[in-house]
Amino acid sequence: MAINIVLVEPEIPHNTGNIIRTCANTGAILHLVRPLGFSLDDKHLKRCGLDYWDIADIQYYDSFQELQNKYPDAKYFFATTKGSKIHSDVEFEDGCFLVFGKETKGLPKDLVDKNIDNCIRIPMLGIEGARCLNLSNAVAIVAYEALRQLGYKDMV
Repeated sequence: MAINIVLVEPEIPHNTGNIIRTCANTGAILHLVRPLGFSLDDKHLKRCGLDYWDIADIQYYDSFQELQNKYPDAKYFFATTKGSKIHSDVEFEDGCFLVFGKETKGLPKDLVDKNIDNCIRIPMLGIEGARCLNLSNAVAIVAYEALRQLGYKDMV
């Protein structure tokens, strides 16, 4: 089994391309929830994903609810600056879903409110104007913590 990365309505093709590369190199499955803020034919998306498109497992959904309906018993962690738990303090499990929101707004408020007990955050300095990390960096930080906890299964 693997970890799962979920991008809810991603907007920037460079970030998604970088995340595709991260998923390909870690065995994580990428789940993209529409609407996407770019075309899947976008040259920037293709360039950032390089030749990893063929080895990354990418699945598409029209809503987050559709994803949850497909995996109703899965453990979900929601990455948000509003989370009270630090990402390295939670216990990830094989097959878990790491959920990230769009670059400009993060996860929808109702999704955060409904799942507040499973919200996680990456610690940052409280500098005014520094709202959050880049999406692809945040995904890599949380994904590698989950993989570390799982013993880097099948990785060399």
